[in-house]
Amino acid sequence: MNANLQDIREKGFAVLTKELGAAGMAQFVRQFENGHGDYTKERRVLLKDISLEDIAASIAKRKKYSK
Repeated sequence: MNANLQDIREKGFAVLTKELGAAGMAQFVRQFENGHGDYTKERRVLLKDISLEDIAASIAKRKKYSK
């Protein structure tokens, strides 16, 4: 194959999108991307005001609406 890396990347995304859909392609690609920052610290800041009860209520609400 004499394609350059950009061509291969574009064809790969096209095939993944066709077979998995846009969301599935994005999930697949995220598996191989290096993250940055400190996820644990960021999560603690984002979730500091959310209680276990809040999470349980949110789950119950979603279950109620998904039926």
